[in-house]
Amino acid sequence: MSAEGKVVCVTGASGCIASWLVKLLLDRGYTVHATVRSIDDPNKTEHLLALDGAKERLSLFEANLTAEGSFDSAVNGCICVFHTASPVLFSVDNPQAQLLDPAVKGTLNVLKSAAKVQSLKRVVLTSSMSTVTFGPRLAESGDVVDETWFSDPLFCQQKKLWYQLSKTLAEDAAVKFAKDNGLDLVAINPGFVIGPILQPTLNHTSEAIMSLIKNGKDVIPDGIYRLVDVRDVATAHVLAFENPDANGRCCIVGKVVRSLEIMKTVNKLYPSLGHSERCKDGECVEPTPYSVSRAKAESLGVNFTPMEVSIKDTVESFKKKNLLSF
Repeated sequence: MSAEGKVVCVTGASGCIASWLVKLLLDRGYTVHATVRSIDDPNKTEHLLALDGAKERLSLFEANLTAEGSFDSAVNGCICVFHTASPVLFSVDNPQAQLLDPAVKGTLNVLKSAAKVQSLKRVVLTSSMSTVTFGPRLAESGDVVDETWFSDPLFCQQKKLWYQLSKTLAEDAAVKFAKDNGLDLVAINPGFVIGPILQPTLNHTSEAIMSLIKNGKDVIPDGIYRLVDVRDVATAHVLAFENPDANGRCCIVGKVVRSLEIMKTVNKLYPSLGHSERCKDGECVEPTPYSVSRAKAESLGVNFTPMEVSIKDTVESFKKKNLLSF
C-alpha cells in the first residue's frame, strides 16, 4: 500500500519503541502526528525532529494520558492510531496513581478520541508479554507460549506485580472498548526490548541490559530474558496496520535466553569488557526454560533479528551516545 498522504498517530512518541516506529513510518512515506508529554523538553523531541522526513511530515502534539480529550487533536484525520504511551515502572509507592490509572485510563482516553474519527481504519496497541505469561501456571521447560496464554490480574495483584497488572488491565480494557465501539484493534505483545536506541537517554530495558553488560548484574529475578530487537517490534506495529488480515494479539519475541547466554555473547563480541571469568562455557548449561511462538509474528511478515546482531547494535548505540566506554 502507498503511504503517501496517509496520516497516522503515534502516542508516547519519545519512547524507545515509539521513536523507531515514528522513524519507520516516516521512511515509508506516512505523515505522522506524534504525541509527547511536553513539547518543550528537548530530550523528548529533538531526536524525533532530526529524523529523515520529519521536517515535511512530522507534527508534534502535547497530550496527557490521564486528561480525557487530550488526544482529540492528534488523532483527528488519522487512518491509524499506534498507542504506545504507558508508564514503565517496576518500583512504585502508589501503584494506582503511578501505573494503573495512566495505563488503563490513558488507553481508554486514547481509544475514546480514536472512536470519534471517521477516517480511522485500525488501532494498534503496544501491549506486552507481561499480559501473557503471569498466571498461576507459569511457563515451564518445554512449553511453547503463544497468543492463547493470558496473565491473571488477581495473580498479579496478589504477587504485587504492578507493572504486569497495569499492562494486563490496559489490554483487557482496550479489547472490551474496541468490541463495544466497533474499533478494529490489534495488540502487539513484545518481550524484553533491546537494540539501538534513538532517544538520548536510557529507557528501562536499556538500563537493564546496560547493567548486565557492565556489571553482569541481573535485573530480572529469574535471569530469563524474552529478547526482541526494537526494530522488529516497530516493524511488527507497522505490519499490524498494513496487513488487513492482522487481528487479535501478537507475541513478538525473538529468543528466550538466560542472562549467561547474553553475557557469553557480549564476551565473544567485546572481550575487552573482561567478562570472560563470569561466562565460562561450563556455567551456561541449563536448558532454555521455554519458548515463545514466532508463528503469528512471522505470518505478519516479521523477520527476527539474530540475538548477536541485536546485542552488538545495542552496545554500539550506547558507545555512540557516550553511555558506555571501554
